[in-house]
Amino acid sequence: MTVDKIKQQKKASSHTFYSKILFVFSLIVLILAIFSSRISFPRLSLIASHLTGSANTITATSRSTITTTSTQKMASSQYAKELEVAQLAVQRAARLTKRVFHEKAKGTVSKDDKSPVTIGDFGAQALIISALKANFPSDEIVAEEEAAQLREDTPLRDQIWELVKSTKLDDEAAEQLLGGAIKDADAMLEIIDQGNSKGGAKGRIWTIDPIDGTKGFLRGGQYAVCLGLMVDGDVKVGVLGCPNLPVDDAAPLAADIGTNATDEGRGVIFSAVQGQGATSRPLGTAGLAEGKSIAMKPITEMSNASFCESVEAGHSDQGVAGQIAQKLGITKPSVRMDSQAKYGSIARGAGDIYLRLPTSKSYQEKIWDHAAGDLIVREAGGQVTDVSGNRLDFSVGRTLAENKGVIAAPAAVHDQVIKVVQEVLGQQ
Repeated sequence: MTVDKIKQQKKASSHTFYSKILFVFSLIVLILAIFSSRISFPRLSLIASHLTGSANTITATSRSTITTTSTQKMASSQYAKELEVAQLAVQRAARLTKRVFHEKAKGTVSKDDKSPVTIGDFGAQALIISALKANFPSDEIVAEEEAAQLREDTPLRDQIWELVKSTKLDDEAAEQLLGGAIKDADAMLEIIDQGNSKGGAKGRIWTIDPIDGTKGFLRGGQYAVCLGLMVDGDVKVGVLGCPNLPVDDAAPLAADIGTNATDEGRGVIFSAVQGQGATSRPLGTAGLAEGKSIAMKPITEMSNASFCESVEAGHSDQGVAGQIAQKLGITKPSVRMDSQAKYGSIARGAGDIYLRLPTSKSYQEKIWDHAAGDLIVREAGGQVTDVSGNRLDFSVGRTLAENKGVIAAPAAVHDQVIKVVQEVLGQQ
């Protein structure tokens, strides 16, 4: 063997040896780098960063992309089924209430004959609970009506059953999603009685007001079919069906909005999911129409603001509301309308402020009168509190036992409104 060949073999052997040493050293550095976040090895961490930096950058970027995509997907899909079922259930129930009005209540001017309201209340509640139980059988439900009266009044039961069994959506897929038809009159009574939850701070609880605003319903004015989902006492989904409100979100609140509404150009569904904004869409008779986002109107000049309040003086202190409006500098007369249609109206910017001032120290608001509207206004950029500035608490049962009165306004001016409310109430 020549000297040159011997030298080449030694050189190759030496190169292999040093390569192995470098590999082992790199492996040790990488192992130590794993602990560098827990134990301080700044120099080793620096060396490791040169060796692993590119891989870490790619991994971090991928992780960030995956996390962002997952979060967005979760936000868009969370409560998606609950929202769809709730909107379709309210739409079907609203169709029944319109039938009741045209067939039995039209022309009625007082609540002396309560049968039209009773028929509408029971019928709408049966349809909504049936849809909820078909899709979410373990959920609890807080609703106003119970079926004991119908078990003692067969003619009334039969009237309601005839309406319930013949009220359907014109879209077969939508109807099937809601669980289809109720089996018979006895099943209807059992379904109505499933709205007997006591509410509370734990679990999934739906709250229903099948006809909110009974006098408005009778006079052809504003009423609402209301449905909200609370999870551990927090409202997550809210839907309001308002058959007599204008479809046009830009339509101003007219003085006669509380009476004699026609069907043409009327009927809207407001809805919201916590953290996902609020929408409105036309109230139809089949599947859901396309919806669009709504937002409260910014108040640049308080003198141009308008406020809504209840038609009935027994529901809100109208005299005090007038003093508050004057002190705020509001010059427009209040718009008086029944039901949670007031929440929907200010949420889309047709009105600005909703005042419901306590008329009795002992009166407790019902959760079904506010849950859906509260969420819709907040998701549209507003704030809803009681007269003390506290958020409405839906976790204490079937009533808002911890709250007095309701103030809803754009978030930017809510504190100003609360301040004036408290000043005026303090002078009473």
